[in-house]
Amino acid sequence: MPINSEIPAHPERSIVLVGLMGAGKTAIGKRLAAQLGLPFYDADHEIERAAGMTIAEIFRTHGEAYFRAGEKRVIERLLGGGRIVLAPGGGAFMDPETRRTIRDHATSIWLRCPLPVLLQRVQGRTHRPLLNTSDPAETLARLSAERSPIYAQADIIVDGTEDPLHVTTSNVINALKSYQAPHRVGVQLSQNNYDVLIGPNLLKRAGTLLAPLVPQPRCIIITDENVAKLHLTTLQYSLVETGIAHSTLTVPPGEPSKTLQTWQYLVESLLEQKVDRHTTVIALGGGVVGDLAGFAAATTLRGLPFVQIPTTLLSQVDSSVGGKTGVNTARGKNLAGAFHQPLMVIADTASLHTLPQRELRNGYAEIVKSALIGDAAFYDWCEAHGAAMLNGGDALMAEAITRTVRFKASVVAGDEREAKPNNGRALLNLGHTFAHALEAETGYGSALLHGEAVATGLVLATHLSAHLKLCPQEDVSRIASHITQAGLPSRIANLNADHLLAHMKQDKKMRDGKLTFILTKGIGRAFTCNEVPEDALRATLVANGAI
Repeated sequence: MPINSEIPAHPERSIVLVGLMGAGKTAIGKRLAAQLGLPFYDADHEIERAAGMTIAEIFRTHGEAYFRAGEKRVIERLLGGGRIVLAPGGGAFMDPETRRTIRDHATSIWLRCPLPVLLQRVQGRTHRPLLNTSDPAETLARLSAERSPIYAQADIIVDGTEDPLHVTTSNVINALKSYQAPHRVGVQLSQNNYDVLIGPNLLKRAGTLLAPLVPQPRCIIITDENVAKLHLTTLQYSLVETGIAHSTLTVPPGEPSKTLQTWQYLVESLLEQKVDRHTTVIALGGGVVGDLAGFAAATTLRGLPFVQIPTTLLSQVDSSVGGKTGVNTARGKNLAGAFHQPLMVIADTASLHTLPQRELRNGYAEIVKSALIGDAAFYDWCEAHGAAMLNGGDALMAEAITRTVRFKASVVAGDEREAKPNNGRALLNLGHTFAHALEAETGYGSALLHGEAVATGLVLATHLSAHLKLCPQEDVSRIASHITQAGLPSRIANLNADHLLAHMKQDKKMRDGKLTFILTKGIGRAFTCNEVPEDALRATLVANGAI
């Protein structure tokens, strides 16, 4: 069934219109192609031309399975050429391989129409094999119920009505202009890979993004009370739209929930809902929710599929990527946990608009940390653009998140389970030994947020590096100045030095009784140091505000 049409090459993506018969795919597609200056193809017409018979004749002679196989080949060939507008048959998008081909090469648009409008348009059309029944209305209603959850996986949904075709075409063009494809960062691991998607309004499309990935159309959402008020309904609607059944477990907000008791509650609740190993757990919230939900998913039935939907800047750039999950204990932070990689991370930058400025600054510390570890040019970018980003620069925010996630993904890919003690993933702990001690001393609460502790830890790690003559002295003042200008703490708030040292000795990065730190040889040149003298450490603490 090959077609020898020439399709001009174009670097941009094609456009595929999907929907039930009667939705106007061909009529609108022709108008759309004319306005965009692109070739238009009707997949059914191409199939008929190649086969030398009508669609109805192909169905009668060879059956639907034969037709679908040929349809798949035609769509693959057409989309493999250049940029086009394509109107496939109503059933084409139902095939998983065809959907994958469309996702790889095109932006898909579902022309969603009310059933009465569709029925009016298709009645009496004998060339529609699936409508050649005694009750076309019942058939159309059944097809709509079956196909709508799959059509909802399209990139864009445009509602069609009885309006003239040029009105719907204008609506399609406007939807294309406003559509922003998410940034996609791949995390490549030894046994499984996943994508981190970054962009605005992705929560509204979560069902579309997850439907091809989840092992079965059932999930359990784990969130906290604050996030539920802001974002849960949006997520639930997107799951309903794509036919994914769901229920929700809610925990109190904040670090005090990150305990073995809360973890036990979640595991018991998951089991009570009779989950099986194909039930996906979705973490909707910040780092606390992500760590809790991930640990519950990792340990229930020895591992449930897991998705991260981080709603804070800190969790979008840090805890949601890399598969670390866990809870705090009385002896320290994250001392009970597991590595459990997600199926996908969906970082909706629009969700950051609901955050107070303090929370944005909290996440910004991790962005600065990534730059200080291994990207001096990115640190220069932070100094130049960090303030504008924190003051509402959406494009800058998306760029910063993408660059940070890309850096972390490259590190995690080389050291998935933190098995390399002197390089790789361990470098991501720059400032964290200090930060965890500060958090432990202040009680893991609102007095000092994690990112705030990390910000101070970055200054302390640089000061210690300079004290040991490992990095230039001017790095200390430069980094402290930037941290302060970002509204983050750069000094210890009169905490006891002996207490902080005691917390550090409980840190899980202790090796053979020796304190291990990530230090720097300059901005963008972090390394692991296993021989840090305690007197140098104490001197750094005292010089930066400890008593």
